[in-house]
Amino acid sequence: MKTENDLKRNEIRLDNKTGYRNFPMVPRVVFGQGSFAQLGDILMPKRRNSNAPFIFLVDDFFEKNEVTLCMPLMYNDKVFFISANEEPKTGQVDTLVSKIQEEFEELPSGIIGIGGGTLLDLAKAVAILLNNNGLAQDYQGWDLVSKPSLYHVGIPTISGTGAEVSRTTVLLGPEKKLGINSDFTTYDQVVLDPDLTKSVPKEQWFYTGMDCFIHCIESLKGTYLNAFSQSYGEKALELCKEVFLEDVPSSESRDKLMMASWHGGMSIAYSQVGIAHAMSYGLSYLLGIKHGIGNCLVFQHLEEFYPEGVQVFHKMMEKHNIQLPKGVCADLTENDFDILINVALGMEALWENALGKDWKEIMTPERLKGIYQRI
Repeated sequence: MKTENDLKRNEIRLDNKTGYRNFPMVPRVVFGQGSFAQLGDILMPKRRNSNAPFIFLVDDFFEKNEVTLCMPLMYNDKVFFISANEEPKTGQVDTLVSKIQEEFEELPSGIIGIGGGTLLDLAKAVAILLNNNGLAQDYQGWDLVSKPSLYHVGIPTISGTGAEVSRTTVLLGPEKKLGINSDFTTYDQVVLDPDLTKSVPKEQWFYTGMDCFIHCIESLKGTYLNAFSQSYGEKALELCKEVFLEDVPSSESRDKLMMASWHGGMSIAYSQVGIAHAMSYGLSYLLGIKHGIGNCLVFQHLEEFYPEGVQVFHKMMEKHNIQLPKGVCADLTENDFDILINVALGMEALWENALGKDWKEIMTPERLKGIYQRI
């Protein structure tokens, strides 16, 4: 007779015949305050020739910031400053790919993403599409990418999303919000420099940090939980509690939150997130709400499912004097609610992780609508 733990271990198999998934990880990473200065040395051996540039996709917050002055540009390297005010879109990826292909005769030496989750996801997607035919929306799903991506480097300037370590790049498409989830998505190199997060506004720091915190709660409370995910999730959760509940010096706090983001991203590599993320996808798709705040808007109402986590979340909000927007869904039409519900319920793996194989009997459309109406 199989025990509950046996059943959970089966959840992390590719299927019952082929065995365990062989997930990729970031092969090279440098961590430390000031480590961004090493980027030139890191890139030099990867330059194919003077006609194969590096393409830098950079959050436009840094357009007039000293970080841009330190970028190791050579030859015909190109910098695209991109707004992170909206979620990354499949059409945005296609446009960037077309611009790069039109401007340069040969493929770039690589793609460098500098920014938060939006820029990191865009860079991963562009690196994939430059070496795979078709449109970005064609690859939204699991293991649809057939060729390796271009060499790509991720440099987070805010901590929490875990985009720097994950094998997915979440994009808003014409019909859905879904990641390009593949073995070729993961970065070849990551530079973790906590100094780059000094200028993050307080509310954005909180919302993105809560993305990591909620990652941990949903992973650790999920039916897909296993020792691999648990080891990373518990460490990330411990670091989040230190950063958001204790009085940690700012320099140490930046270090800890950056590592919490890394561990939080690793915690879902072999498991999944849950209800807050599924519902947040609906809010992003319909209303354009950024992922971090979307998770917070939902999570505050999930005490029935994550009682201890929601209690700690409210303590964190109180300590940092965070006031979430109210009435976000107050004026939505029935058609709007249908869209929210359909997008959210389409994230089947997330619901199964949260509620088990019978999740459709537990989370009915009517019940889900009731939660949205409280937001």
